[in-house]
Amino acid sequence: MIAETFNLTDYCQRIGYAGELHADLATVQALMQYQLRSVPFENLDVLAGKPISLNPDDIVAKIVDRQRGGYCYEINGLFALALQALGIEWQFVAARPLFYPVKRPRTHAALLVRVEGVEWLCDLGFGSYGIRAPLRLEVLDTPVQQDSDTFMLSEENGDLILKALVEGEWARQYSFNRCPVEWIDFAPANWMNSTHPDAVFTQKPLVVRFTEDGRNILFGDAFKQIAGHTVTKRTIAAEEQAMLLAEHFRLTMEA
Repeated sequence: MIAETFNLTDYCQRIGYAGELHADLATVQALMQYQLRSVPFENLDVLAGKPISLNPDDIVAKIVDRQRGGYCYEINGLFALALQALGIEWQFVAARPLFYPVKRPRTHAALLVRVEGVEWLCDLGFGSYGIRAPLRLEVLDTPVQQDSDTFMLSEENGDLILKALVEGEWARQYSFNRCPVEWIDFAPANWMNSTHPDAVFTQKPLVVRFTEDGRNILFGDAFKQIAGHTVTKRTIAAEEQAMLLAEHFRLTMEA
């Protein structure tokens, strides 16, 4: 994955990170945290009928230059560019979302990262209960606390399963294996997610931004704020959306 326009300094400025940069786990954790809190998961271009480009330079222009967010291919693609600039080994994996009532294809893009001799799952572009820090792949069936969320990796039939503790129950989020995939392999899934009438991204706004103790979520006209174990919900009017996006998601609507 090559982007002629990617600049690590510009990326760090975009996510608000001013710390030291090294090819180590501490840097990966810090960059993941800062990007999650500054770059929202969002499908606004899909709803506007704009094509979602998998060209790395287009991703840089959208997220870094224009201060936008994106969905998994864009957000994890940007993080992969940062890892690459740091000289950290990574690969894409194709994950199958598991929270639908019927079996779905492997349309989600996640990252496996090898740093300090250990493999980790990194994922900044999952719109549901996404992890908040790298998860060590070899640690299975062990709850891992990340801020106010709890996750666990398990293995079933050769696949690794990401689970999140939701209201006291383990909810399966997605499955994946270590088989590497190429960037171009996500082109069909990107087209389906951005154009198919049954895809969740083509139906209503879905915007998520992580905070220090939870996340802000806009889905359709429902706005939810999760702060620790406190959840507040309200319905927003159409004329409120632009102000809400700016205040809680750091997004400015484009023409």
